Amino acid sequence: MSHSNSSNLRHIFICGSALRGQPDAVNLGHAQFVREAHTKPLYRLHAAENGWHPAIYQVEDNGIAIPGEVYAITEADFNYLAANEPPNMYPSDVILEDGGVVTAFLYPQELIEKHNWPDISHHGGWVAYKSSLATA
Repeated sequence: MSHSNSSNLRHIFICGSALRGQPDAVNLGHAQFVREAHTKPLYRLHAAENGWHPAIYQVEDNGIAIPGEVYAITEADFNYLAANEPPNMYPSDVILEDGGVVTAFLYPQELIEKHNWPDISHHGGWVAYKSSLATA
């Protein structure tokens, strides 16, 4: 089976525990790392489920540019990744700083507010947030 056919690949934006060097990177299967990227500053970042995973959602204002990585992924690997995402996460388009649109897993803002999960946007990304916990 050839991996040269890129028409079957979709681009996804990863900004949490599946980043390179993070514990869930294995969930990306055979996804190909494309590049590091930031979203446009249109999102907020929260630590959901007692810091188990990041939860992002789009906002009208006061958003941040979330750092992450873009991957090219097959439909099969995407479906595996989606099945292994935490509960309530859903795929949606996000806008990157260069105007590109890719798929990311967002989290319902109403659930974040219902559970009052902490807004960690000021840390500037999931890895920075986890690093701040390790040095605390």
